[in-house]
Amino acid sequence: MPEDIKSADVEKLLADEKAIEDRKQALIADLLKQKEAAMKEFDDKLAKLGYHANSAGKSKRSHHSKEKTAADVAAKPKAKA
Repeated sequence: MPEDIKSADVEKLLADEKAIEDRKQALIADLLKQKEAAMKEFDDKLAKLGYHANSAGKSKRSHHSKEKTAADVAAKPKAKA
């Protein structure tokens, strides 16, 4: 008889644990949906203001010149003066 009670307790504990895990996953999914909606709303507001994200894969322009590698230097001989 005590073994039946122990096994029932274990089954109840496992069921509770599974319910908690399912609830946790549902809450995480809900938070991710809320985050995605908030980000989309923010992007829409930025687009109305004229900002366009660099999502097209274009490289950003920089005022810094690129470092020349040894191969670049060897490929372009200097003009003789």
